[in-house]
Amino acid sequence: MSYIPHTQEDIQEMLSAIGAKSIDELFKDIPASLAPKSFNLPASKSEFVVTQILRKLAAKNATGLVNFVGAGFYDHFIPASVDAIAGRSEFYTAYTPYQPECSQGWLQAIYEYQSIICQLTGLDVSNASLYDGGTALFEAMMMAVRATGRNKIILDSGVNLIYRTMLYTYTSNLSVEFVEIPVVHGQSSREELFKHLDDKCAAVILQNPNFFGAVDDHSDIVEKVHKSGALAIASVYPVSLGMLKTPGEMGFDIATGEGQSLGIPLSFGGPYLGFMAVKNELVRQMPGRIVGSTVDSDGKRGFVLTLQTREQHIRRQKATSNICSNEALCALRAAVFVSLLGKDGLKELAQHNYQKAEFAKEELSRIKGVEVKRSSPTFNEFTVLLPRHGDEVVHRMIEKGFACGFPLGRFYKGMDNYLLVAVTEKRTKEEICRLADSLEAVL
Repeated sequence: MSYIPHTQEDIQEMLSAIGAKSIDELFKDIPASLAPKSFNLPASKSEFVVTQILRKLAAKNATGLVNFVGAGFYDHFIPASVDAIAGRSEFYTAYTPYQPECSQGWLQAIYEYQSIICQLTGLDVSNASLYDGGTALFEAMMMAVRATGRNKIILDSGVNLIYRTMLYTYTSNLSVEFVEIPVVHGQSSREELFKHLDDKCAAVILQNPNFFGAVDDHSDIVEKVHKSGALAIASVYPVSLGMLKTPGEMGFDIATGEGQSLGIPLSFGGPYLGFMAVKNELVRQMPGRIVGSTVDSDGKRGFVLTLQTREQHIRRQKATSNICSNEALCALRAAVFVSLLGKDGLKELAQHNYQKAEFAKEELSRIKGVEVKRSSPTFNEFTVLLPRHGDEVVHRMIEKGFACGFPLGRFYKGMDNYLLVAVTEKRTKEEICRLADSLEAVL
């Protein structure tokens, strides 16, 4: 049992034991701006009292809002079967199953997940998953740097700003050069992009649908990227692949994305799921792990870890990444979710999202002063120009029971009056009509 000091004498005795004269001396290396104001913590409380306090804090969250917010994380329906299967005791130990002789269930689950991601993206090989969509995109970028021996990255500004920020942060001490290309009418600017495409470019990173909801066929860009010797990387929304052209069909070398929409609830930031799929020739550059199918000495089918490229599995200089733990339980939920839907179910789900979003466009466009941007096709998310500041409108709509969208001015300069609206299969005709009526009243 660990010892917890209760009195000033206890604290002083511990400080003496480690050779420090005071608490201030112990923490002297911490800058004053980052140091705690005081170590005089309140007295501990009972479990019952703590539970009451936490319930009061949780009650402050506006959990009953009708959700039209997307921006990379979406309010999809999750069948009860997903919880029932993922919650089975067989899956309690979710860490990487290193011993195949006692981990066949987990290994098969991951193998099925990888197979599903390959089918969704149209690419050859998937790994066992990554932390989230942003880290998956970073890993894809570093794969391109290693594979090409180049260090210039062309980054479309239609890529989610959270992901772009992660790329800049993760590479702040690396010699990676970024060129960010603005979007034109919601889509990737070919003219600007091709202007910067040269023999120093390692990869071009695009998103489809992009952050503004715009759908684009990047096949022409991918073709030119390959002619320059660079790799093409796509960040994709997996539900949209039920009706849109896959990254594989467009010729992308690597596809990544956030798997939250595949059976993982919105839960204040996670845990979420990063997926990655690549062409066969890049498999040795993939981070993380790959589960493969094989046969034992008796010819019976079995599953094993076939590729592990972290530094504890391979010589450090050959490791691809050391931040690539797979999110096994989240990957399991995604595999269960897609398996329950099936191929036709995924197509139907995508159609519901698209059709409801189109209905919402029509309803919102009838409001005086509201302009639904239509320069590009969209899937289930679109941009709206308001006659007032987006933040103000969002706060007023919360009072009416709606999380009505994401104000783009928070991420993009000059877009203070723009709102990003997402419509999933959960939103009913009645809710969409009430959204339009409430917005009209607020404006």
